Amino acid sequence: MIGQTISHYKILEKLGEGGMGVVYKAEDTKLKRTVALKFLPHHLTQDSEAKKRFTKEAQAASALQHNNICTIYEINETDEGQLYISMEHLSGKTLKEKIQENKLTIEETADIITQATLGLEKAHKKGIVHRDIKPANIMVTDDGVVKIVDFGLAKLTGQTKLTKTGSTLGTVAYMSPEQTQGIDVDLRTDIWALGVILYEMLAGEHPFKGDYEQAVVYSILNEEPKQVTDLRPQIPPSLGQVVSKALEKNPDARYQQTEALLDDLKSISAGIVPDEIKARLRQAKLKKKKRILIYVGSVCLIILLLVLGLTLFTRRAEAIDSIAVLPLQNLTGDIGQEYFVDGMTDELIGQLTQIRGIKRVISRTSVMRYKETEKSLPEIARELGVDAVVEGTVYEAGDSVRIRLQLIDVLPEEKNLWGDTYKRDKTDVMVMYSEITQTMADIIQVGLTPEETVRLASARRINPEAYDAYLNGRSSWYSLTPEGLEDALHHFESALQIDPNYALAHTGIALVWVGRYQFNLAPRNEACPQAITAVEKALELDSTLAEAHYALAIIRTWLEWDWENAERAFRKAIELNPNFPDVRAYYSHFLSYFRRDEEALLNIERAIELDPFNALFYGLYGVVLNYQRRHDDAIAAANTGLALKHTSVARGALQDAYIAKGMHEEQLAIQRARIGLDPERAAAFDRGLEESGYEGAQRGVADVLASRYGKTGRWVYGGEGIARRYVDAGDYEKALDWLETAYEDRDPNLPYLGGPIYWDALHTYPRYQDIMRRMGFPNEE
Repeated sequence: MIGQTISHYKILEKLGEGGMGVVYKAEDTKLKRTVALKFLPHHLTQDSEAKKRFTKEAQAASALQHNNICTIYEINETDEGQLYISMEHLSGKTLKEKIQENKLTIEETADIITQATLGLEKAHKKGIVHRDIKPANIMVTDDGVVKIVDFGLAKLTGQTKLTKTGSTLGTVAYMSPEQTQGIDVDLRTDIWALGVILYEMLAGEHPFKGDYEQAVVYSILNEEPKQVTDLRPQIPPSLGQVVSKALEKNPDARYQQTEALLDDLKSISAGIVPDEIKARLRQAKLKKKKRILIYVGSVCLIILLLVLGLTLFTRRAEAIDSIAVLPLQNLTGDIGQEYFVDGMTDELIGQLTQIRGIKRVISRTSVMRYKETEKSLPEIARELGVDAVVEGTVYEAGDSVRIRLQLIDVLPEEKNLWGDTYKRDKTDVMVMYSEITQTMADIIQVGLTPEETVRLASARRINPEAYDAYLNGRSSWYSLTPEGLEDALHHFESALQIDPNYALAHTGIALVWVGRYQFNLAPRNEACPQAITAVEKALELDSTLAEAHYALAIIRTWLEWDWENAERAFRKAIELNPNFPDVRAYYSHFLSYFRRDEEALLNIERAIELDPFNALFYGLYGVVLNYQRRHDDAIAAANTGLALKHTSVARGALQDAYIAKGMHEEQLAIQRARIGLDPERAAAFDRGLEESGYEGAQRGVADVLASRYGKTGRWVYGGEGIARRYVDAGDYEKALDWLETAYEDRDPNLPYLGGPIYWDALHTYPRYQDIMRRMGFPNEE
C-alpha cells in the first residue's frame, strides 16, 4: 500500500503488524500532519453488525482526550469496505522494547507505570476497558511521555463482546484469571495486566511462565509468583505489595478502581507508605515466620514420605489422556519404503485410538502436517493440544523391521517417559504394534478392558501396499469432489487387487458409492447395491471394525432413511473406537436433523479435537452451527476449513450462512466462482442477475438445473438442491414441487431437510409440513 492514497491519507511506510491489524505511517494531506493508520483485520469487519459495534467503541475511544492515551482522529473505511483508524503518530519506543533493553531503574519503572495508570484511569471513568494491556501497547515517546495505544480490543462496559461466546481476547501472558476462562471482564482485568507489567519491569521476568500457552494459563490460574522483592532485594517492600495486590487471583481482592492503584503509586513515589500497604507488609512478615516454622517441622516428614514413596512405588502415575503419534522418520536409506513408514505411523495411531482409557488420540490427517517440520515438541503439543507425543525412527524395512520409539511427556516440560527398540519380521509387524500399544498403555497407567486385551493379543497380519493404497484413497475421499471420489475409488480398488479380503478397503468403496450418488455421478440403481455389497463384505470380514459400522451408518442415513438402525450403527462405531473422528463428525449431522443440538455440537467438536487440521470437519462444523442459527460462528468455522483446504462442504456452509444473514453480495461472489466452469449455468446466472437481481440469478440457475434432472454428471443436481435454488429465488411453490420429487426419488440429500435454516420460508406451507412428517423429522412452525 506504500505510495497509495486512501481518502486524504498518503501511505508513507509500514510501521508494524499484529493481531489487531496493520499500521502504516501516513501523511494527512488536508491538515498536513503525520498520522498512523491502522487497518483492521477482515474478520472483525466481515458483517455489518460487527462494524457497527466496532465503530461505536472506536467513537467512544476517540473521546478519550488525555496526555497518556494515543489520540484517535477518525474512523473510516476504504472503498472495499475495510475499516481503518487514523491516530496520533508517536515517535519513540514501545515499553516492550525498553524492557528488552534491560535499562529501567526502579524510579523509571514507577514513573512509567504511574503514567500508564493515569491514562487507564481516564478510560475507566468513561466506562471503557482496554482488555489488552501489555508492553507492546504502551509507547514511551522520545521525551518520556507514556501513551497507551490500541483500544481496538476495548469494550464499552455492559456491551456485547466482539467475538463469539466463550472466546477470549488479548495476549495470554498478561491475561487475568477471569479473562483466560472467558468470563466477562471489567476494569480489574486491566489492573491485573498493569500488575504483570510492573512485575516484569521490576524483576526482569514474567510472573507466570510456561513454554506454551496452556502452561501459562495453568500458572495464571493455579500458581503464585515469587515475590519481586525476593528476586530484586533493592525494590521497596511497599512497591512489592502493590504488585501483589494487583495480582490477586480473586478480582474482589484486587484493586477495585484504577484510582486506588494510582494513589498508592503516588504515595510510595513520595516516600509515604499507605496504611493498607503497611498492613499487608505486617501480614507478609507473619506469613514468612509461619512458613519457616512449618518448613522446619515438615522437613523430616517430607523425607519420610519420600522414602516411603520410593519404597512403595517404582514410578509415578503419569496423568496423560491425550497423545499424538508424530510421523515416524525413515532412516532405512530407501525412499521407496516411505509409504511403509507412513503406514506404520497410521497403524500405531489406529491401535491407540481403540484404547478407551486414552481420551484423545490425534488423527493421521493432522499429525502428517509435521512430517518435515522444524517445530519443537512443545510447539507441536500446543498446536495439537496434547499432553504427550510419540516419536520414532525406522531403521530397517525390508524382510524385517527395526524401529526405535519414544514416549515423551511435554507438559509442563519435556520428559522422556519411555523408549525402546523393536525388531520383527515384516509379516509380524501387527504383533509388534500390539506389543507397543500395550506397553504404552501400561506406562501412562491406562487400564485395558478385557476386550482390548483380547484384540491386542490376536493381532492380524496386513499387507503394507494395500494399506498404503487405502490411506491414499481416504485422503482423496475427504475432498468430497467428483475428482476426489474417482481418485479414492481407484486407490481402494487397487488395495483390493493386492488383498481382496482387506476390510478397510471395502468400507472405502462403500463410502465412495454413497458420495457418487449424492453428487449425482451415479444413479440410485447402481450406487446403492454397490455401497451395500461393499459394507456387508467389510462386516463379514471383520465385525469389530469401527469403520465398517460407520459406513453402514452413512448408508442407513443418506441412502435408506432408516433412522433407528442408522443411530444404532453410529453408536456401535463409537463404542468400538471412541477416538474415530469421522463417525462423530457425520453423527453430528444426523443429530442435527432431529434438533438434538447439544449432542450434535459435542460430537462435531470432538471430531475437531481428534483431528484439528481436517478441513472437511470444519465445513461440517459450519453446517451444524448454521442449523443452530449461529451464522457468525459458522462463517468462522467455514473460513478456517477453507484456509486449510478448499472443500465443497466448507464452501457450501459459508454460502448458507451468507444467505441466512442476507449477505447476498458475498453469497453471489462465491456462487459466481463455483459456476464459472459451467457455461450454461454461468450465462443463466448473469442474465437473471441483470434482469431481476439476486432472485433472478437464483431462478436462472434453478431453471438450468431443473432441465438436467434425471441425468448424471458433474453439474447435475438432485431435487433437494434444485429446491434450494427456487427457495432463494422466492418461488416457493416450485421449491415444494421439487421437494416432492426428491422424496419420491429417494434423494440422498433430502435428510438435510431436517436442517431448518434452508427452509424457513416454507415452514407454514402444509405440503412442507407433510414432507417433514413423512420423513420423520420435527417441524418448526
